[in-house]
Amino acid sequence: MITMDSFDFKGKKALVRVDLNVPQDANGKVTDDTRARAIVRTVNKITGDGGSAILMSHLGRPKGKVNPAMSLKPIADHLSGLLGKPVLFAMDCTGPDAKAKSGALQPGEVLVLENLRFHPEEEAGDEAFSKSLSELGDVYVNDAFGTAHRAHASTTIVAKFFPTVKLFGYLMQAEIDSVGKVLGNPQRPMTAIVGGSKVSSKIEVLQNLIGKCDELIIGGGMANTFVKAMGGQTGASLVEEDLLETARSIIAEAKAKGVKLHIPTDAVVADAFAETANTDQCEANAVPDGWMALDIGPKSVEAFRAAVLRSKTLLWNGPMGVFEMKPFQQGTVAIAQSVAEATSHGAFSLVGGGDSVAAVNQFGLAEDQLREHGRWGDAGILGGQGAAGDRCDSRVDPIISQLTWLSG
Repeated sequence: MITMDSFDFKGKKALVRVDLNVPQDANGKVTDDTRARAIVRTVNKITGDGGSAILMSHLGRPKGKVNPAMSLKPIADHLSGLLGKPVLFAMDCTGPDAKAKSGALQPGEVLVLENLRFHPEEEAGDEAFSKSLSELGDVYVNDAFGTAHRAHASTTIVAKFFPTVKLFGYLMQAEIDSVGKVLGNPQRPMTAIVGGSKVSSKIEVLQNLIGKCDELIIGGGMANTFVKAMGGQTGASLVEEDLLETARSIIAEAKAKGVKLHIPTDAVVADAFAETANTDQCEANAVPDGWMALDIGPKSVEAFRAAVLRSKTLLWNGPMGVFEMKPFQQGTVAIAQSVAEATSHGAFSLVGGGDSVAAVNQFGLAEDQLREHGRWGDAGILGGQGAAGDRCDSRVDPIISQLTWLSG
C-alpha cells in the first residue's frame, strides 16, 4: 500500500472518503466534532503538498432521499473552522455542480460533497454511481474507519477505479495499527466491553469475540435479551425475542471456551422511556411489569469495574445504558472512568463507536487520559475487504478477516 507520507499530492485532486457523521443539535450545530477533528491531519497533508481535497461522507440515515436536515453544509462550515480556511460545498455528490466545483478546485482548496446517502446507490454499492464519484478525483484516499467495513459505493467499490493510486489516510492507518496491536498479540488478560441497544446489531461482534478475549462484558439494552434468555423477568425492557436462542448459544460458547462472561445482575429501572420518569433499582432478572431497565445498577458497576481494572488490553464499543438521559448515565460514566484509569496504569485501550466516543467526551475523559498507552477515538475493527478495495497487508489481514467490530 502507498502511504500518506510517501505520496506527493502536488497537483492532484484527492477524493477522500471521510466520516463526518457527527452529532448535531436541533439548530444544526455540531455537538461532538471528534470525527471531524480526526481527519484534519490527512486533509492538511494533501493541501500542504499542493494538492486539493474533495471530501465525501454520509450523515445519518436519509434512506436514499434528499433530507435537508441531514445536509453536510453545516458540518462543512464547522470543518472550515478546524482547518483555518474556507471550505467549499457542492450541492450534490455527483452531477453538474459537483463536477464543476471539483474541476475548478485549486491547489490547497477543500471541497465537501453533499450527503452520499441522499442517493440509494451509495448503500447499494452501485458500480455506476461509484464510477461517477471516481471521476471527481485523481487519487483515492479512505480515511473513514468507522464505515470501511461496509461495501458501499464510496468505500470498497470506488477503489477499483483507482487501480494504482489509492491509499489509507492517517486515521485509517493508525486505527489498523492499533487493531493489530490489540488482536495480533494482546497483553493478557484482555477484556471486551460491548453495549448498545440491540443484540442484532452486534451478533458477529459477540460471536467473534468469544475465545479471543478472557472476559466479556455485556451491557446496555442488549443485556436484557441475555437476562431473559437465562429465565429472568424483564418487564417492559427492550428484548429481542427472536434472538433469545442466539443469546443462550453465546452464553454456552463462552462457558465452553473459558471466557468469563459478565451480564448485569442489577439495573436502574424506569416506568417510562423519559428523563422525567420515575426510577428505581432492582435485580436485573426481576424487573416489575411496566418498568424497563435503562442502565446497569451499582452491583454490576462494581463487578464490571473490577474486570476492567484487572485487564491489560481493553476494547469498548457501546454504552451501558441510555446515557443521553442523566438518570441513566452512571453505568456508562463508570465504565468510561474505569477504562481511563486502567489505561493510565498501563493497559492498552481501543474505544470504538460513536456513542462510546461521545460518552468519553461528554464525561470529560478525553484523549489526554488515554493518549499515552491507548488508541482512543472513533475506532473499530474491519471485516471483509480492506477499505482501499484490496486485501490489507499480510500483517493486518489475518486480524481483519477474523473479527468484525461495528462502529456507531
